[in-house]
Amino acid sequence: MAYPHLMRYLALSALGTTLTFTSLSAMAYESELFSLKNRWEHTVTEMPESQREEALSGLADEADQLAEQHSDQAEVLVWKGVVLAAYARERGGLGALGVAKEARSTLERAIEIDLDGNNGSAYVTLGALYDRVPGGLISFGDSDKAEEMFQRALEIRPDGIDVNYYYAAFLQEEGNTQAAREHARRAVNGTAREGRQASDEALRRDAQTLLDTL
Repeated sequence: MAYPHLMRYLALSALGTTLTFTSLSAMAYESELFSLKNRWEHTVTEMPESQREEALSGLADEADQLAEQHSDQAEVLVWKGVVLAAYARERGGLGALGVAKEARSTLERAIEIDLDGNNGSAYVTLGALYDRVPGGLISFGDSDKAEEMFQRALEIRPDGIDVNYYYAAFLQEEGNTQAAREHARRAVNGTAREGRQASDEALRRDAQTLLDTL
């Protein structure tokens, strides 16, 4: 008579162990990701330009390892893409194209898991990549795809400082001064994200500088 109760107890114990392990695993990656985010913020907003490439290279290696361990977590993949995109920007030249392509594929995988791309961040970064890398036979640069990515990000987070600033810069390059002015203004008046205040405030200043030239 006690056997069914024993089996039920063992099953519940196993379930509790599984849930505890899953919770601890999630806490572990969240802690690592939090550290990665903070160091990325410091690197892109406070570190001297001469030191950024090396620092971002190290962060890219860490982000890659974290993504290998948690390949089903969209936020982890988005942050790997963000770090790689920043590293490609700092590295520049033909040597950065492989990094940029890896950033694109990583962000696309993140969107397959989370259609909102971590509150639009994946789409903003993809828009900037499509805008800034060369096109044609050299790489994947494409103004139509950049426009598509920025529009998707705006649908998700219309008051975002980042999406409005990068979209304004894109529109200026495309010769659409009126729309560039509007989105630069939105960036200046936009809402900084929790945990991204430093980088968003830096972009707000960049948006004001852009607006002053339009």
